[in-house]
Amino acid sequence: MIDFESDFVVLDTETTGLDERAEIVELSIIDKHGNTLFDSLIKPKCRIPQDAERIHGISNTDVENADSWHDAYECVRKILAGRNVAIYNAEYDTRIIQQTCKIHGLEMIKFKPICVMLDYAKFRGEWNYSRGNYKWQKLTNAARQQGIEIKNAHRALGDCMMTLAVLKKMFEKESN
Repeated sequence: MIDFESDFVVLDTETTGLDERAEIVELSIIDKHGNTLFDSLIKPKCRIPQDAERIHGISNTDVENADSWHDAYECVRKILAGRNVAIYNAEYDTRIIQQTCKIHGLEMIKFKPICVMLDYAKFRGEWNYSRGNYKWQKLTNAARQQGIEIKNAHRALGDCMMTLAVLKKMFEKESN
């Protein structure tokens, strides 16, 4: 679990989908105090499918005049470079970031992902016998379970704020 004394940021993405061609359409990064370091829509090379739009509400029209990943890359790289990055479902968001870099012909961004979803699953302690590991919770479920207001779910900045709130609750309860 993340130590609140350490330097870390919280990140979330919204994407065009789940497969190996999916790209970022929104990315947000906040610091451990909840200050926004980066929050932007990103224009992907591919179209946003309706099933993805139904989840996050971001349309092709919304990203029409947004910066491309190529435009946002340097700023994001500088914020993340070598840092601990708390992400709810880090495996997925890390893959999407690296995948988007590859699609745009950019160097992979090096950072240290920390999976809040896996930490929360262990913290919650509910065993999943079929997987032989702790049961994963959706971010909105984790927030609900910890009495955190669910606000702007499935938008990158809203999910960053919820992830940070879940981290704070875990840290408070572990410290007691």
